[in-house]
Amino acid sequence: MENTKKIEWVLRLAVAGEFAGHGAFALQGKEAWIDWIRQFTGAEISTATTLLMLVGLLDLLVALVVLLRPIRAVVLWAALWGFWTALMRPIMGEPFWDFVERWANWGAPLALLLLLGWPKNPKAKEWFGR
Repeated sequence: MENTKKIEWVLRLAVAGEFAGHGAFALQGKEAWIDWIRQFTGAEISTATTLLMLVGLLDLLVALVVLLRPIRAVVLWAALWGFWTALMRPIMGEPFWDFVERWANWGAPLALLLLLGWPKNPKAKEWFGR
């Protein structure tokens, strides 16, 4: 197997592991995350819990897609969502270093996207094909 393919698989496993782990925590109803959703949106606890469950399911779907057939649009979403969720920590009052510690949460999907190739034009076919 050539090095590029090995690197792709390392990144696919890293991104899938991150999203599967976060998805599992979300489906377990991680209290801190429910509180963050409530603080950020003003939602009631039941709504925040439902939103977190939906996010958890989406995270598991992202993990599955990245493992089975990485689609550029999904990998871009993973990079953006990874950045946002890392940034949420200091926004919610956690130390800035909690954000820095999670740079791999957006860096790995971004690296995978660059390795897969940034589409030359913004047509849906290139973002949703392989």
